[in-house]
Amino acid sequence: MTAIKKAIVLLSGGLDSTTCVAIARDQGFAVYGLSFRYGQRHTIELEAARRVAQSMQISHHVVAEIDLGIFGGSALTDDIPVPKGRSHEDMSEDVPVTYVPARNTIFLSFALAYAEVLGANDIFIGVNALDYSGYPDCRPEFIAAFEKMANLATKAGTQDHRKLNIHTPLIHMSKAEIIRTGLSLGVDYSLTTSCYDPAKDGAACGQCDACLLRLKGFAEANARDPIPYQDAMTS
Repeated sequence: MTAIKKAIVLLSGGLDSTTCVAIARDQGFAVYGLSFRYGQRHTIELEAARRVAQSMQISHHVVAEIDLGIFGGSALTDDIPVPKGRSHEDMSEDVPVTYVPARNTIFLSFALAYAEVLGANDIFIGVNALDYSGYPDCRPEFIAAFEKMANLATKAGTQDHRKLNIHTPLIHMSKAEIIRTGLSLGVDYSLTTSCYDPAKDGAACGQCDACLLRLKGFAEANARDPIPYQDAMTS
């Protein structure tokens, strides 16, 4: 009997990572979700990650505890205002203050350790190089460099001669293409959250970069965004 392939999926509770879970499952992987309480100002995304993990019946869901808030330097971990109402052009000009220094490098390193312990060769991350906010750790060259490092820096990649793979199935998709893909795989996007500055009840602000990209994606996909927004007219 052939063993079921295992994959670590970085699960933030957002639209992209949830779509990655669906894609990994569709490719025949047993999904092990990895989320982070990393010192973010809002932990509503962790509640969303738990909803997604439960709804999509992933094999196991781990929430790792780290504290990037001790360094600050980001609107997501520090007392820095979240930018609102920016145009798509403004989003792609400079690295925004919502960038958390080295976050994807740190997250992927944890996923790599988890994969070694599980005997998994595959890690999925929902980075995107098209409809994104200019983060340097969402680019294909970063992922390629990390994958090379992963195979040089681990027992799995050296002594055990296992090829470790970093999967980025969304990297060249528009947000609309991601949404259409997820819907075709049965993703329930009402379970997810994307907002950088949500209300206490979880309602999205509708004006931060993440909300604007999400709303643009749903509009271009001719689909309704099922999550609540603070301004009901936004949704």
